[in-house]
Amino acid sequence: MYNVKENVIDTKDIREQIVMNYINKIDNPFRLLSVKEVSKDLKIGINQAYDLFKQNDFPTITIGKRKTVSLVAYLLWKISKKGGI
Repeated sequence: MYNVKENVIDTKDIREQIVMNYINKIDNPFRLLSVKEVSKDLKIGINQAYDLFKQNDFPTITIGKRKTVSLVAYLLWKISKKGGI
């Protein structure tokens, strides 16, 4: 009898490989992004970006009073919000 499970491709492994390949190509994946940079990338207003940085699911790093996010964490968050690759 034909087993369907043997021919199923695990897309999670493929997504992880694509993400890891992309991260390895970045000069400094741990570079910190400001609220302004995220605002510009997402094409949203600065106030919306500040609200985004306050959300629990957004990978914010707080240094003193300054909120930042590492490039790699931001990219992974962005991919997860877009429904994957």
